[in-house]
Amino acid sequence: MKIFIGLIIVVVTFTIYPIIALAENESYEMVSRNEKENITLYAKRMDGLFRGFKINFKRELYSMPFWISEINPAYRPQIIYEDIKKDQNKELIIILTKGYGTGVLWEDVYVFDVLNNRLNEVIVHNPLTIINMKVITKLTAEYAEVIIGDKKCTVNINPMEIKSENLFDGIGFGSIIDYEVRDNQLIVSIAGQITPGKFVGNIVIIFEDRDNMYQEKTIEFQPCQ
Repeated sequence: MKIFIGLIIVVVTFTIYPIIALAENESYEMVSRNEKENITLYAKRMDGLFRGFKINFKRELYSMPFWISEINPAYRPQIIYEDIKKDQNKELIIILTKGYGTGVLWEDVYVFDVLNNRLNEVIVHNPLTIINMKVITKLTAEYAEVIIGDKKCTVNINPMEIKSENLFDGIGFGSIIDYEVRDNQLIVSIAGQITPGKFVGNIVIIFEDRDNMYQEKTIEFQPCQ
């Protein structure tokens, strides 16, 4: 029994602690952790941002040198480990905030399949590209119109009392890109903006894994209430 316990101690020492020591010695700090699943994100503070991420996924270390994220604790990286494919296997989803402010929220998402306890990244289709391909819009001084497929939504903007010089030439998308995992689905909400401070609604995209890429399963416009 003593020999067995000794072997366990040796394994733990060489599989966990060297990873953490490596992160500390290279000026990395822990920026987010999922205690339940034993998943940790490390990064360096550089030029006011977290850069050069490393993922400690269940005692295996992965380098993500091009990731960036805000350092504000209110926008710390999100670590989600859920079955969004609905195939009885969990996927790792990382959501990073790369910019925020008044009327601004820019998030990036990264999704990994887990095979034999190893990570394999799966590309998520850019939501702005999806909007460019699937959405038609029109903006006048009286209304904003959004057409997706055979569905058209018209929003009366007269009650907003917008000065004509502040109105954009068209509905703009991209100032707010907000990812979440809800009901085991990867979802993104992209705000539709008509002036520097006014929005008419959100394009909401639900993703599904298709052809080795997360592509739109559904896309709809939800007007502001």
